Amino acid sequence: MINPSDFDLAQHARRLRLDTLVRLRWLAVFGQSMAVLVTHYLLGFSLPIGFCFLAISASAWLNIGVRVRFPISQRLSDPAAFALLAYDVLQLSGLLYLTGGLANPFSILFLAPIMISTVSLSWQRTVWLVVLMIAMATLLGFHHLPLPWFPGEQLELPFLYVVGIWIALVLGAGFVAVYAARVAGEARQLSDALAATELVLAREQHLTQLDGLAAAAAHELGTPLATITLVVKEMVRQGPPDGPFAEDVRLLAQEVQRCRGILSKIASLGDDDGGMFDEMTLGHLVEEVVDPQRDFGVEVHVEAQGNGAEPICRRNPGMVYGLGNLVENAIDFARSEVRIRCSWDETSVSITIRDNGPGFSPDVLLRLGEPYVTSRGGPRRAKSEEGSGLGLGLFIAKTLLERSGATVIPGNAAEASGGALVRVVWQRSIFERKTGASMPGEAPVATSGPRPEKAKQEG
Repeated sequence: MINPSDFDLAQHARRLRLDTLVRLRWLAVFGQSMAVLVTHYLLGFSLPIGFCFLAISASAWLNIGVRVRFPISQRLSDPAAFALLAYDVLQLSGLLYLTGGLANPFSILFLAPIMISTVSLSWQRTVWLVVLMIAMATLLGFHHLPLPWFPGEQLELPFLYVVGIWIALVLGAGFVAVYAARVAGEARQLSDALAATELVLAREQHLTQLDGLAAAAAHELGTPLATITLVVKEMVRQGPPDGPFAEDVRLLAQEVQRCRGILSKIASLGDDDGGMFDEMTLGHLVEEVVDPQRDFGVEVHVEAQGNGAEPICRRNPGMVYGLGNLVENAIDFARSEVRIRCSWDETSVSITIRDNGPGFSPDVLLRLGEPYVTSRGGPRRAKSEEGSGLGLGLFIAKTLLERSGATVIPGNAAEASGGALVRVVWQRSIFERKTGASMPGEAPVATSGPRPEKAKQEG
């Protein structure tokens, strides 16, 4: 099933926008300019105002340059964002050097880039930014111009007081980094969980739509199929037993009966609640899935091996349906054989389905399991007519199996013989306890007969 911890759904969305840094830097430019002007002209303190505005103008020109070079919506990579934040630390250090070093009360602004880095960048880059800030603060503790003060007077703070400011900055940076990282981490987990929920809901919506379409198709096809059945019976009754089309008519009669069975199963969805004694071993489950697929000219080999007693589950129509879809899809594209391996131990149960066909197409391998993703790798046995294959088979199978608690892992075999390989894995406790019972909101599914569209090379 979807596990948000396995992948970062919002990684790109969490990247720092260039426009955000530009706006914050313009705010810093305005604040620094006002502080210098008020200190020099309103308070009358002496300071190197020319050099101060040179440092401030560097930030302004940087903003103009990146605004011209990159679009507003540009999201920065971690190295680029780290470089811009490191510049902010260095620029602030230069301005503090000109205005009294750590004795300047505005030295607290060192924490701003640390906060932004903690929320937006990796912890490794945040650590490096904290190291850079500590290095600059240490240098400013020993080397800086005098703190601006009244003309003719010079304010000298005790060295111990400056050391206290340095310690406060270091501890403040560490606290801000840890606290902001904790809050940002919780927000990211919530964001990933919401994104995963949206994916699940979207897939469930697709499946619900398919359920409605199946019911509508069963209703609409009932009348014409009854007519076809009547005509075929008349053809069988009136035609010569050894005529040139006798075998074709008999085959047509069998397929009509098969279609009637499919429609009856669709119409009876939800009626089978699975009796309390309806249990089967893993081997029986696989045999029920494989048995209808042995008449397509492909050898199907089943192997079973495990540690301890063979797991037993309650019969789950959705699970049988999903596994049958995977097996039929493997048979469709296999050259000569399909191998199914069942294995179990004390903690897990797995079924591996492998064929010796062309395998999954590389262009859709990463999108397997999405609806309406199709890529045909060759002729198909069960559905070879033109227009077949909507790319729904693996989507339906994967959704139904994940409802039972399984993880479906599609891929290609690494051996030279190639072929597609699909592995279905359950935790043993879930397989033995939950696979037979309907999951909340789960609709039972037909358990035999032909499967929907296959989804191997088609996805």
